[in-house]
Amino acid sequence: MAESLRVWLKKVFSLTLILNALITLVAITGILYGFYHAWPYWKPYSPYLINGNLFLIVAAAALINIFPSASIGRALHTGRLFFHHYVYGFFVLIISGIYVITSTSATMLTLFLQNTSDVPINTGRCFLLIGFTLVLDDLPDVSKKIENSLNWVKSGFCQIRKAVHYLQLAVGIITLYVFSAVLLSSIIKPALTISNYLTMTTLLLTSITSFACVKKKAWLKITPPNSEMESSH
Repeated sequence: MAESLRVWLKKVFSLTLILNALITLVAITGILYGFYHAWPYWKPYSPYLINGNLFLIVAAAALINIFPSASIGRALHTGRLFFHHYVYGFFVLIISGIYVITSTSATMLTLFLQNTSDVPINTGRCFLLIGFTLVLDDLPDVSKKIENSLNWVKSGFCQIRKAVHYLQLAVGIITLYVFSAVLLSSIIKPALTISNYLTMTTLLLTSITSFACVKKKAWLKITPPNSEMESSH
């Protein structure tokens, strides 16, 4: 019983890390959209943030974190409740999409570009991201073609895993700086809205995840798909 609980808690932890990476991407998408749309007149979190383009590096940090975060859950054997996890993910995505279309003023094309505190819109975003998280976690099981494509990508990253390892450290440091700039700007100006709280929280978690993965040498421990298949036999 205790072992089963440990496995499920670790699975939830893995899903939470993936979800945070997606929230980070969504949070900075709205900022970058406003930054480029108003460029050069709007400088986000100035003067503490030297350049709004640094959010692109934060996006890289979130993307780099997804694979090792998903690997934590993929290594566990939780079984399945009736269906694969991705089935529930697609179900949540469909229901959330219907909700956004029928209950909010946003469209699916502009949903993640708006910087708003509107509760229905943010609720739709939240459940869509949860659906994406469940699908991403179980993506290799969706189809054999997708699994083969992911294995091909993984094989490519295995060849540059040392570079990605050090890159993860670099983008983690920059993400921590961006978090500090947002925090200082929000305190001094002051503008501690729910949106700013969310942005700061997800930036901090993204940087911590980057440092934790570097410490555990997550990318350095990645092995080619063929090696994994041979070791499992």
